Amino acid sequence: MRRSSALFFVLMAGSVAGTLEAQVKEAPLPRLVQRGGRFALFVDDAPFLMLGAQVNNSSAWPATLPKVWPAIEYLHANTVEMPVYWEQLEPRQGQFDYTVVDTLLSQARRHRVRLVLLWFGTWKNGSQHYMPEWMKLAPEKYPHMVDKNGRPVDSPSPYATASLEADKLAFTAFLRHLKATDPQRTVIMVQVENEPGTWASLRDYSPAAQKLFEGPVPPEVVTAMHAQPAAPGASWQEVFATEAEVCFHSWSVAKYVGQVAAAGKAVYPLPLYANAALRDPIKPGSPGSYESGGPTDNVIPIWKVAAPALDIVAPDIYMSDSVPYLKVLELYHRDDNALFVPETGGGSGVARFFFSALGLQAIGFSPFGMDYTGARGASRQPEEFLAPWAQNYRLMGPMAREIARLNFEGKLQAVAEETGKPAQTLSFGPWNANVSYGAVRNGRGNGNPEPTGRALVAQLSDNQFLVTGFFCRVDFRPGDGSSDKHRQFLRVEEGTYENGVFKPIRIWNGDQTDWGLNFSSEPQVLRVSLATY
Repeated sequence: MRRSSALFFVLMAGSVAGTLEAQVKEAPLPRLVQRGGRFALFVDDAPFLMLGAQVNNSSAWPATLPKVWPAIEYLHANTVEMPVYWEQLEPRQGQFDYTVVDTLLSQARRHRVRLVLLWFGTWKNGSQHYMPEWMKLAPEKYPHMVDKNGRPVDSPSPYATASLEADKLAFTAFLRHLKATDPQRTVIMVQVENEPGTWASLRDYSPAAQKLFEGPVPPEVVTAMHAQPAAPGASWQEVFATEAEVCFHSWSVAKYVGQVAAAGKAVYPLPLYANAALRDPIKPGSPGSYESGGPTDNVIPIWKVAAPALDIVAPDIYMSDSVPYLKVLELYHRDDNALFVPETGGGSGVARFFFSALGLQAIGFSPFGMDYTGARGASRQPEEFLAPWAQNYRLMGPMAREIARLNFEGKLQAVAEETGKPAQTLSFGPWNANVSYGAVRNGRGNGNPEPTGRALVAQLSDNQFLVTGFFCRVDFRPGDGSSDKHRQFLRVEEGTYENGVFKPIRIWNGDQTDWGLNFSSEPQVLRVSLATY
């Protein structure tokens, strides 16, 4: 009798669980929207700002996730970037193991964060190290590239048809499983490969590749690159001269990645992107000094025409100086490309550029290595390694939706402190917002000892603004330059957003406003109403 009762309750529990699973309402599909020259990532049918954190390469395993979630909670991130490993997903050809993917989904939901999943497939940082063993052991069928001397290099050939078909099959199976198991849209975007391209050789010199290199450049590439062919049917060398091999390899890799992306999008049209290992944006080195074949700034148009299934090409930024960092943001903020920084170095000197990216309508931003697995930075104390990012995300988290909406509507400007530039002016028509760094009580600043300042100003109406920042002062002046008009603060309210509504907690006045609005290390958000006298 007891065994029968126990069996009955087990069956009932399973039935209830299955019913609840079936009753999960299907959320709207995430999508990239372009309007009025600006982009937004729509999640649940509204603009969404990714406050991202990318884990270390080997941290997306069930055994290591307990060292991930405490860091994510400390950061106040709303989106986590996690790898999906081809070698784990398809350990035997045609047999797929979704247990790790399912664990990522269930634990992300439990911690109430979204996921961007990174497909570590044919390419990972230019190599094929995440291919399954059954592919690695058959190099004749799944070949490496070969260099000028005919020797194999540690990079997959973009002309390996069997590799391409295997990747398409695995990626499609992966996305089909997401479609079936994620009606909540926990996953809002997928990265296709990881920093595809090659470090060890400018391009593939196999016979198949060489024949194409000596053949005519596809006309769509000539048009996209605004190149002038030497003659109809001109070869890559004739059209692109010293850049010929880089352009050719970019076309080769982009076509491969584009076919993988298109196959996956055909079964589940999530937003897809490819990430780039960068070249120096200020003093670009000669071909061979940076990864060849990936979506570096000089070949973005090639990637756009060769891989139209990709929604975004995105920069992985490991620079700390403001000049090159800001230049990269500028190069990837294009009319045909939403700005998204899926990977960047950590630390207080870099955290300020989150504001710079917002100032260029970024849909998301994500530092790398944000967990406690013992990899990059994890041996340090959380407040040392994670605090600069937690500071940003604690501030932005409650109002992330509002920030995304205001940015999409073109009402937001944000800046970060640059070395030797202690002040900046943001124009909002009738008003200018003057931002200064290292400001003293009644004068302009000379900059912070370390350039860590950042500010954000959004126009809520003609004379009302949302203002926030760190290590800076924000003040307003009439935008017409008239010397006979002075600003006055009608009301300065400190508050927070709750369910999209600004909730004041106190009014600033006196010392808090006499010399402008001063922001230190505390996450403070102000709603400012202005007038003139």
